[in-house]
Amino acid sequence: MAVSHANFVDENPATCAVLAELPDADIETVNAAVGAGRRALAVWQELAPRERGRMLNRIADGLEAKLHALAQLETSDNGRPIRETLAQQRIIPAFYRYFAGWCDKIEGTTVPVEGDYLNYTERVPVGVCAAITPWNHPLLIATKKIAPALACGNTVVVKPSELAPLSVLELGRVALEAGLPEGALTVVTGRREAGQALSTHPLVDRVDLTGSTATGIAIQQQAAPTMKRIGLELGGKAANIVFADADLDAAIEGALFAGYIGQGQTCIAGARVLVEQSIAERFVEVFGSCADRLRVGDPLHQSTQIGPQISAAAVERTHSYVSEAVEEGATLVAGGERAELDEPLRAGHFYRPTVLFTPDHRIRAAQEEIFGPVVTITPFADEKEAIAIANDVPFGLGAGVWTQNVARAHRVARALRAGTTWVNDYHRIDPASPWGGFALSGYGRENGVEAIRMFTEVKSTWVRLASADAGWYATDSEQRLS
Repeated sequence: MAVSHANFVDENPATCAVLAELPDADIETVNAAVGAGRRALAVWQELAPRERGRMLNRIADGLEAKLHALAQLETSDNGRPIRETLAQQRIIPAFYRYFAGWCDKIEGTTVPVEGDYLNYTERVPVGVCAAITPWNHPLLIATKKIAPALACGNTVVVKPSELAPLSVLELGRVALEAGLPEGALTVVTGRREAGQALSTHPLVDRVDLTGSTATGIAIQQQAAPTMKRIGLELGGKAANIVFADADLDAAIEGALFAGYIGQGQTCIAGARVLVEQSIAERFVEVFGSCADRLRVGDPLHQSTQIGPQISAAAVERTHSYVSEAVEEGATLVAGGERAELDEPLRAGHFYRPTVLFTPDHRIRAAQEEIFGPVVTITPFADEKEAIAIANDVPFGLGAGVWTQNVARAHRVARALRAGTTWVNDYHRIDPASPWGGFALSGYGRENGVEAIRMFTEVKSTWVRLASADAGWYATDSEQRLS
């Protein structure tokens, strides 16, 4: 949808070539999008639930048909290696199919209450939902909001990040081809002002954001006057805890994957590795060597393992954290510099995978979300200290535990303040499994039945079954009036 005459430029972060010039949505554009969503509510909600499910399945079919094209589009748009975007595109249709199955299963309850009454509940759509989504996993994160919202009978206005909007725009085309009513799903492109217009709009009933913690705080403030329902999936600083009894090779490989997938530009990145003291020296040596060997290059090449960061500002931010960490006493084990590549990648935003060893887990690089290819390694003495260090950050999105001791695995997972914990694995997701965090990582949950709860409201209906009059004012005797 384009009403505004202002535009912005979308660039390829690997080459800085211009990919597209897109409308920068203003308040008029946002009003039109929200108005279309409001008008479509009745049409979408009146469809039989199974018909809504069929349309979601048709969206899944459309995405599967364009899988390779979508992967190339995302890789060009955000720099994530094609081997990763292809893998991600393959799981996205499953979200639409999973929530298509929910469409005719959103049930209420009958509540046993005192007296001659029938009390029952229904789950009803929230209304017009705004989704404000990031550039690092553009289509996946948009899907995690759009699929359950539509399944529940809501309409959606989605604003993808201006840094990588192209695959979400293509999703809009797929949805139209699947037969969604006009206005059921609208994509608006734009920058911060467009997101603010959505989060303050009086006809938007719910706002879901995936982004930085600072943006989440701003969204809460903007949405408060109209009491919008909110879901926030925000920053993270996940810890990978490696115990001495772990399979060391598997733990190193898993920690590399956790820390450097997507160039570390993901809220769930395993940016902190905590290693039991007795194996720390060996772990650091091998991990640093492996990080050095990761292949940095053209993200469209199948062999590339590390692509560019999203922007020049992101590279500067990453390097400033690394420099400060060294000044604070951390040891630079690997990386710590921009990657110099040949044309046409010379202008791109590449940074080498970086490893910092720091006994002090409170340095800034080990506390704050860098959103770049930087992993800190910190030793710990025992299980108690590992848990204490892991929990000693203001975030609580994810964590990993590497051990062959089953009891310890469950013990530690239970003690960690994280929305998702993996044991001897990392980054595994499923449409049925809840996703979200604690503390500054936000609140609310995506996926599974939790998403159905997020995108519905509960209505309670009371039906009086007694045949006699209630007689509320017929007597002065004490009786229950409510």
